[in-house]
Amino acid sequence: MILKKYNLKNKTALITGAGKGLGKACAIALAEVGADIIIVSRTKKDLDQIRKKIIKLNRKCTIFVCDVSNNDEIKKQFSKINKIDILINNAGTNIPEHFTKVKTKDMDYVVNLNIKAAFNIAQTASKIMINSKNRKKIGGSIINMSSQLGHVGAPIRSVYSMTKFGIEGLTKGMAIDLAKYNIRVNTVCPTYVETPMVKKFFKDKNFKSSVLKNIPLGRIATESDVANAVIFLASNASSMITGTSLIVDGGWTAK
Repeated sequence: MILKKYNLKNKTALITGAGKGLGKACAIALAEVGADIIIVSRTKKDLDQIRKKIIKLNRKCTIFVCDVSNNDEIKKQFSKINKIDILINNAGTNIPEHFTKVKTKDMDYVVNLNIKAAFNIAQTASKIMINSKNRKKIGGSIINMSSQLGHVGAPIRSVYSMTKFGIEGLTKGMAIDLAKYNIRVNTVCPTYVETPMVKKFFKDKNFKSSVLKNIPLGRIATESDVANAVIFLASNASSMITGTSLIVDGGWTAK
């Protein structure tokens, strides 16, 4: 019976930033447990490759090529969607700079994508979710991709941390407003994960060594570690969990 709670058959999940990294891993994992998938990214080539993998799993897969930081474009594309049960609000970025050297254009770029776009995506998707028949009965789940740096600070990560603390606050507010529709809202907060973006940072061996020293479990997280957390929060196994964070950090924030 427990395993049935993880089954997402007849559910439709939308994932932003799905072309690579965590978004790609989450899209495939959600399909593996039965969900039909809508994937969103700026790069059609990436989406086409993921779609092929999802179709092999005998799940439906719809792609939308768009820039999630363009709210008009999001509204236009999402107007074509009739059903969303699960939203993985994953698109995001980071430009590491010392606080005293943060460039305005870089801060604007990170804030616009990590906070404003995340807010707009969630608002637009939640309206679609609310308008579905029997929403209160079938429920829904929104998962905002946060970070361990939405709970603690770190060197040259002030802007990124600011945006992820913002996502934590947004999630709690959303959870309260959407609870009456039986739509749960939570965050997943990974430590450093072996994604294409993080691998660039790990070219600095001293940086990678310092990261490992801060993780009590002594290893970098995998995309699968994060996708498994997402599956739990997307499923009925977490039906009483809303407005909180699932921290996938190997103990980083426990110190």
